[in-house]
Amino acid sequence: MPSVDAVVTPPDLVTLSDVRAAQEVLAGAGVVRRTPLEECQPLRGLVGGPVLFKCENLQHAGSFKLRGAYLRLARLSPEERAGGVVAASAGNHAQGVALAARAVGTHATVFMPVGASLPKVAATREYGATVELVGATIEDAMAAATAFARDRGAVYVHPFDHPDVVAGQGTVGLEILEQYPDVRTVVVPTGGGGLVAGIATVLRAERPDVRLVGVQAAGAAAVRVSLAAGHPVTLDGMRTMADGIAVGRPGDLTFAHIAAQVDEVRSVSEEQLSQALLFSLERAKMVVEPAGAAALAAVLAEPEAFAAPVVVVLSGGNIDPLLLLRVIEHGMGAAGRYLDLTVRFADRPGMLAGLLGALAKQRANVLDIAHVRHDAALRVGEVEVSLTVETDGPDHSHRTVNALRAAGYSVE
Repeated sequence: MPSVDAVVTPPDLVTLSDVRAAQEVLAGAGVVRRTPLEECQPLRGLVGGPVLFKCENLQHAGSFKLRGAYLRLARLSPEERAGGVVAASAGNHAQGVALAARAVGTHATVFMPVGASLPKVAATREYGATVELVGATIEDAMAAATAFARDRGAVYVHPFDHPDVVAGQGTVGLEILEQYPDVRTVVVPTGGGGLVAGIATVLRAERPDVRLVGVQAAGAAAVRVSLAAGHPVTLDGMRTMADGIAVGRPGDLTFAHIAAQVDEVRSVSEEQLSQALLFSLERAKMVVEPAGAAALAAVLAEPEAFAAPVVVVLSGGNIDPLLLLRVIEHGMGAAGRYLDLTVRFADRPGMLAGLLGALAKQRANVLDIAHVRHDAALRVGEVEVSLTVETDGPDHSHRTVNALRAAGYSVE
């Protein structure tokens, strides 16, 4: 069970004027790009109307995090910049802070969990930050970063729970309304809540008719638990591939925004995240990380629940290639594209060739095969073949199994 945190007085919310001021700062600096809004035609039929991607995966440093990080650092005094900044992150905030620190002329130290994605660690260092690996979770890294700030006098740049960070992320919402004023639903990946809080600030002030939905990974759904409790609570543990939204407790500020301004917070499973990543690659031609695909996963899981036109925020694209490979395989399995078979037949010449021929006739591509002839569970003169084959989906898998059985093979 999650632990219950002390109830605190709700902080003052960020305002639309704060977000507009942030937009002026970001536009004047030229560090943050205005990301495109791209329509996804394959989703139109599922949802019943236009679905567009807000492509923060194409942002400098690979995610929306640069917006809030740059605003926070741009507003530091010369004395604060001289003392440097420190942050904690699983990867995206780290890169945003590192790039922002380089842009404003200060040095960043970033604490990251020991298991952080190696490409994210490497990119953070390439942007000029000092990276320290500590602990197993983002909470461990945050504790180390706050201790560093206290001991060294560096400014701690919170990944989500600061007015400047929320205002900076809120510029995503301003851009959505400017680029597509007809939007009816906005769906946003949600971890600590900085992005959804910033977008909520804009929508509730400018377009209260627009439905705003936050999406969490089911294995790290701290916001949903906190909403049920009525105040922020801390999860006992988390388990998700979506490291960018694996946050064990929402911030006090971000939770206040979510509770007051977000219409709904949903959660998605690991299988749904995998399928969303596969869809984004195959059908939308977008490279996103698991956290960045959370909003898309929710739409794919229940498309009829989202009134079109829908804007889906792809919040980040910083994915480890090895993880991408595993996720693709997992996503294909979850989508019914991998079929595991165990087939037994008489140990006679030509039987294995006949099995493979039957699979080829069904256009099922063999990925892996194991041929067992000596096993106590087999009858005399019998062999067992275990195969993994690639199919077009559940219907193709069903047809393939039926065809093998019709050909006289015993199939499990």
